[in-house]
Amino acid sequence: MSDSGLDAVKLDGAGPVYDQIRRAIRDLVLNGTWTPGTSVPPEHALMERLGASRMTVHRALVQLAREGLITRRRRSGTVVASPPASHAMLDILSIPDEVRQLGQDYAFEILSRRDGKPAAEVAALFELKRSEPIVHLVTRHLSSGQPHVLEERVIHLATVPAAADEPFETMPAGDWLLQHSLWSQAEHALSAVAAGAREAELLAIGRGEPCLLVERRTWNQSAPVTAVRLLYPGGRHRFVGRFGPYGQV
Repeated sequence: MSDSGLDAVKLDGAGPVYDQIRRAIRDLVLNGTWTPGTSVPPEHALMERLGASRMTVHRALVQLAREGLITRRRRSGTVVASPPASHAMLDILSIPDEVRQLGQDYAFEILSRRDGKPAAEVAALFELKRSEPIVHLVTRHLSSGQPHVLEERVIHLATVPAAADEPFETMPAGDWLLQHSLWSQAEHALSAVAAGAREAELLAIGRGEPCLLVERRTWNQSAPVTAVRLLYPGGRHRFVGRFGPYGQV
């Protein structure tokens, strides 16, 4: 890591020093300053930078590792951990992986994008405050050239500020978020809905045909990361989960 990376570790003066170090590094990870795979400064560098003892620095890093924010390796050093890719309730893969597992070619197209405060209808749909800065994306995912799923997503810029500068031209937003943000809680809801006129046109189905709506929200601690609505043509998809007495198998 560069000197500027080490300089970014700043203590706030509140509480035990080990917890100040933990919070300083945690915040750099959660706000995207240190992305997954970034090398964390070694203990001796943090000791010198912060004027802390080895035991104090070690305690902070151990706690961060327990929280899943960093990964400590004996030979290669400590790095920012990759966010988890599995999902609560249903093990829904990334949409590109979902398509490729079907043996189809994947592609996507962004139908619309708006950055800034949400429009009234978007705020109502996603239960947002009108003052919250977001990225609002509508994306159509394709399977061998045919509509696979229609995605409408909001990304909270207060939690993931890097999304403002990402064009999402080479990677869909969902996969980009898995690589560039962390989440600690997820909520899923499934429902059956009828396709409206525009939705039917975009999915190449008849108006009123049944669709499966997957709604997902993720948070990092108490801060919202993203909310997404995935509309699948009901006749083309089914979701299968296998469970044992202790959870998914």
